[in-house]
Amino acid sequence: HHIISDGWSLGILIDEMAELYRSVVNGEAPNLPELNIQYADYAAWQRKWMEGPVFEHQLNYWRENLRSVPVLELPTDRPRPPIMTFNGSFEPVKIGRGLTTKLNALSRDQGVTLFMTLLTSFYALLNRYTGQTDICVGTPVANRARPEFENLIGCFVNSLALRVDLENDPRFVDLLLQVQDVTLSGYNHQDLPFERLVDSLGVARDKSHTPLFQVMFTLQNAANTLDMRMPSVDVEMLPSVAKTSKFDITLNLEEGSDGLEGMIEYNTDLFDRETIHRMVGHLERVLETVAEHPHLRISELPMLSDAEYRLILDEWNHQPQIYEYKDSVHSRFEKSVIQYGDRTAVKIGSESLTYNQLNAKANQLAHYLREKGVEANQLVGISLDRSIDMVVSILGVLKAGGAYVPVDPTNPQERIQFILEDAGVALLITHSAVQGSIPAGHYEPVLLDELSDELSHRPTDNLPNISGEDNRAYVIYTSGTTGKPKGVLIPHSNVIRLFTATDQWYGFNEKDIWTVFHSFAFDFSVWELWGALFFGGQAVIVPSIVAKSTEDFYQLVCEEGVTVLNQTPSAFTQFIRFDEYSREDKPDLAQQLKLRYVVFGGEALDFAALQQWNEHHGLEQPQLINMYGITETTVHVTYHRVTEKDLAQRQSLIGRPIPDLDFYILDINMNPVPVGVPGEIHVGGQGLSHGYLNRPELTDERFVPNKFGVELERDKGLYDRLYRTGDVGRLLLNGVVEYLGRIDDQVKIRGYRIELGEIESTISHCSGVRETVVLAREDSPGDRRLVAYLLMDNEEVELSDIKDQVKKSLPDYMVPKAYVCLPEFPLTPNGKIDKRALPIPGDENVAKQAYVAPRNDTEETLTEIWQEVLHLEKVGVTDNFFDLGGHSLLATQVVSRVREHFNVELALSALFEEPTIENIALHLLQAELESTDDMEMADLLAEIEGLSEEDLKNL
Repeated sequence: HHIISDGWSLGILIDEMAELYRSVVNGEAPNLPELNIQYADYAAWQRKWMEGPVFEHQLNYWRENLRSVPVLELPTDRPRPPIMTFNGSFEPVKIGRGLTTKLNALSRDQGVTLFMTLLTSFYALLNRYTGQTDICVGTPVANRARPEFENLIGCFVNSLALRVDLENDPRFVDLLLQVQDVTLSGYNHQDLPFERLVDSLGVARDKSHTPLFQVMFTLQNAANTLDMRMPSVDVEMLPSVAKTSKFDITLNLEEGSDGLEGMIEYNTDLFDRETIHRMVGHLERVLETVAEHPHLRISELPMLSDAEYRLILDEWNHQPQIYEYKDSVHSRFEKSVIQYGDRTAVKIGSESLTYNQLNAKANQLAHYLREKGVEANQLVGISLDRSIDMVVSILGVLKAGGAYVPVDPTNPQERIQFILEDAGVALLITHSAVQGSIPAGHYEPVLLDELSDELSHRPTDNLPNISGEDNRAYVIYTSGTTGKPKGVLIPHSNVIRLFTATDQWYGFNEKDIWTVFHSFAFDFSVWELWGALFFGGQAVIVPSIVAKSTEDFYQLVCEEGVTVLNQTPSAFTQFIRFDEYSREDKPDLAQQLKLRYVVFGGEALDFAALQQWNEHHGLEQPQLINMYGITETTVHVTYHRVTEKDLAQRQSLIGRPIPDLDFYILDINMNPVPVGVPGEIHVGGQGLSHGYLNRPELTDERFVPNKFGVELERDKGLYDRLYRTGDVGRLLLNGVVEYLGRIDDQVKIRGYRIELGEIESTISHCSGVRETVVLAREDSPGDRRLVAYLLMDNEEVELSDIKDQVKKSLPDYMVPKAYVCLPEFPLTPNGKIDKRALPIPGDENVAKQAYVAPRNDTEETLTEIWQEVLHLEKVGVTDNFFDLGGHSLLATQVVSRVREHFNVELALSALFEEPTIENIALHLLQAELESTDDMEMADLLAEIEGLSEEDLKNL
C-alpha cells in the first residue's frame, strides 16, 4: 500500500529490476556496490529522525508553505471521473541541441540550474492554460543526501511539492528567481516523507486526484539538478509502464548530447493525445521565447504557432462577405407592407391586423409623435401589456424617428422609475389601465385608449424618414452586476444585419407563424417580432397569462400552426413535458404541431434534456437550433444546429459565430487561448451596440479596443471594439464553441474551482430527474455548499439514490450536499430561472442513509459533536460526515472537540478514511482499551454492550 501510494518508489523499483535484467541477458555481472549498511539501517535512522526536533522543523516549514493549496484545474477533454484510474499514455518531447544550449546559457547567466529554468517555463505554461496564479508542481528527490546512504539499494524517492505565486504577472526572470528560492528551500527540507506530510496537513483524500499537486516535473541524468538523478524507463522493453499515469500530467525530460528529450505522461481519462500534442508545441514555443527574451512577462510569452494563430484569428473570423445593413427597421417593414399588405401581420386572441392596417395605425401614431416634437434618436418610453397596441407603438416610435425604451409594467416600481429617469423620456406611451402601476415622473403620458379618436384623424401615409441605419432603434435595460440596470443602445443597422446574416440558415418566409412569447423588454422579442414582419410572416402575441401556463401555450402553438418557436431552455423543458402528456391524452391536439424551427436562447442549453423530444419528433422537423447571444451584441451571436451526437454528450455547444461577427476567446491579458483552453468570450463586428446610455466609464470597461479586428465599412459607434461578455467558452478542434458558463458562476469551494453547469448536466442524466439547477449557497457564514434543485418525473426516487448516481460520475467535491425537489422552478418575466427565488434547503434536504440512532455513550457524544459542527438537528451513526456537508475545515473542528471530550488524539486521516460515527467510536474505544488497565475493563465492557455482534468482532 505504501509503495503504490507513493508511486515513484514503484517506478524506481521497476527501473532497477530492468537494469539488472539487461545485465543478465547480456551475460554481464551486475556491478553492485559493496554495502556497509543495509536498508533496515536507513529505516531505523528515519524512525529516530522523525522523533527529533529537525522533523518538527521541517513539518512546520511545509505546513506554512502548503497551506490551502488549490487544485490545479487543467482544461480537460472529459470531466474528471470520481475515482482516478491511472490510465495513461505518453507524448514524446524533443528540444533540439541549439535551443538546449541557449537554455543552459540562460541558466548560467541567471545563476540557476537548467532544472529551474525548465520548471519555470512549465509554471508559465500551466498559468496560461489554467489562468491560476497559485500553482503547485511535484518533483521527485532521490533522498540520499547523507553520505552513508549514497550507494544503498532501496526505495528512497520522496516527492517535493513546490508552490509558486504568479500574481501580478511577473517577468520570466523574476519568476525564475522565485522558483530558485522555492526549490532550494524545498531541498533543504526534503527528508520529510511525503505521505507523512499529507497526513499532517489534513488534506482531504479525494479519490479523483492526487493530494497537493496534480502535475509532476522531472529532469533526469542532468549534472545541474543537485543529484536528482532518476533512472529512465525503457518504454519498448516495458510497454505496460506507458499505459499508466500517476498524475494528470508528468513532464519527464532528460538532457543528452542531442539536446533535451523525454515525454509528457498523461491521464487518458482526462486528455486526448491531440490535446497533449498541442501542449508540447506550446511548451516549445515558450522555451524558444524565454531563451531569447527572458525579461518578458508571463502574459507576453507567445504560445500559439503561426498556423494556430491564423486558424483562430483569421479563418474563423473576418468573413469577407458584407451582409446588408444599410436600412432602418421601419423602412424594412414598409417593404414587407408593399409585398404582403393584405396578409395578417399580428394577432392576439381574436384580434388581428393586416400589414396594411398595422402600417396605417403606426403612421397615425408617428404623425402624432412628430407633432409632439420627437426627433431622431430621441428616447420614447413604452409601457404596455402584451397587445397589438404594443407593436403599433414600437413601429410608431421608429417611424417618428425616435428609439423606443420598453418598460415592462409588471416590473417593480423602483426599476420602472429608474429606467424612466435614466433614459430621460419626455413621452411615455401607455394605457390608462397600466398608468396606475407606473410611478409619477418628468414625462408626458400618451394614453392610447384615450387618444384613439384623435389618432384616427391623423394621416395614414408613411412619413419622411429622418433616421437611418446608424440612428438608435431601441434601448433595452439589462440587469447590472451591481444591481443597477444599464441601458444598451442598439442602432437600426444591427437589427437589419441580424436577419441578412442568418438568412442562409433559416430561409424565413411569408408562410411562417411566429410567437412573440417573451417580454418586449427582453431582446429575444426583437428576434421574434421582426423575424415575422421582415419576411411577411405572422406574429402571434402570447398574452402574459398564456405564457405562464404551459398547457395553454402548447394549445396556442398547436392551434395557431406556429412554425418558428423561440424559447429559453427552461421554458421548453416544460413544453416537452406537456407534449409527452398530450401525445397520450390529447393526441388530436399534438398532431397539429407544425414547427419548422425551435430556437433556444437566453440560457445554457442542456442537450440531454432534449432526448425525450428527439425520441418522438426527431431533429429534422422541427430543427432544434441553439443560439448564444447577448443584448450588447444584438440578440444572437452564434448558431448551432442540434445533432444526435450532441444529445449523448455533456457539452453545451453554441456553434459558430454569425458570419459578420468577430468572435474571440481570450485570457485575462487579452491573449487568444489555444483550442480546448477556456477563456472569456469577446464579440466584435457589425452586431456590436453603441455602448451603454449615460455610462461612459462602464462602456469603456466592457467595450475594449479590438487589436485583432479589420477595418469595417462604418466608422461610427464602437465597431473597432470588442465586447467583454463575462461568459466562459472554449474552441473545439472543428471550430465549434463550447459554452462553459458565466465567469461569476465558476464558484470555488474549499480551493476547488467548480463549473456548476457540469454538475447540472450530470444530475439531469439521473433516472427520475427532469431538470436541475445547482447553486453554491452560503446560508451560514463560512459554510459554503452545493445545493441541487430538482424537478422530478418520478417522485418515488429517493434523494440518496440520486446522490449515489451522481457520485459515480463526479468527484466528491462536485457532489451537492443538499437536494431540493420543487413542483416547478420560479421564472423571471423573461422566462429564465429566477435563482434568487430558490428556497434555502432544510435538514430534510440532505441526502442521508437510513437513520440509525446512537447505541452507547460514545456514539451519543459524537452525534452531539457532529450536529453542532454541521448545524443539523439529527444525525445517524451511519451517516457519512462529508455527505452531510462536512469538509476538511469542519473535520478539524471535530478532531478538536473529540480531544476535549475524550482526551484522545483522533488522527484527522481517520475521519477522512472512515467518516461515520460508528467507525470513529470504534477508533476511540480501541484507543481507550490500549491505555486502560484490568480494573476498568468491566466498565468498558458495559459501555460496548450495545454494539452489534459484527462491531464487537471488528473491535
